[in-house]
Amino acid sequence: MNYLNERREEEKERRREEILDAAELVFSEKGFDAATMDQVARKARVSRALVYVYFKDKMALQLAICLRGLGILRGLFEQARTTHNTGADQIRAIGHAYMKFAQDYPTHFAVLSRFEASPHEIVEGDPCCFTMDMIQAGQQVHEEMVLALVKGMADKSLRGDLENLMQISITLWGFTHGTIQLAQTKNNFMTTMGISKESFMNQAVELVMQSLINRTGGGKK
Repeated sequence: MNYLNERREEEKERRREEILDAAELVFSEKGFDAATMDQVARKARVSRALVYVYFKDKMALQLAICLRGLGILRGLFEQARTTHNTGADQIRAIGHAYMKFAQDYPTHFAVLSRFEASPHEIVEGDPCCFTMDMIQAGQQVHEEMVLALVKGMADKSLRGDLENLMQISITLWGFTHGTIQLAQTKNNFMTTMGISKESFMNQAVELVMQSLINRTGGGKK
């Protein structure tokens, strides 16, 4: 590829990222249902037609933002895993990292939640279909948790009889995801009960850990 072609590709990628930045802001301000491609174009300061050059519809924008979010989440999980010594501590840290992701990246969390709540079919040959990319990105996120589970079984901080670690990872994700959504939607109710959001989520993580930790005395303190 010559220099001019490289510059064109760099410019195309830069413009695509700018449109995605604008879409995130619009979705955050208006909500996904109320947001329009016109609003995204205005926010990005480009023509509506140019937005359609990069994204065929609002769903394509949503999926691209989902992929961004999964990339961020994988980075947070990897950081949680590599900055703690035992597998048990890594799993605990990953749970808290997911909660931090929901707090620090609310638009990505909301868009990912919307995607996960609906069934999606893989359409072969459709260049605008990101479903397979989403599956692969999701697997990479879960692989970080699987690595932590493997570590915990090896260092005996987690139970040694754990099987089908990817299934366990998905179960842990579902539990944590639901906990975050409850903390968001039922915060006022829990406050009247004297329960803080932080206390609720921390207890949820510890309840999960109780089902995973090694109780035979072989784990590291």
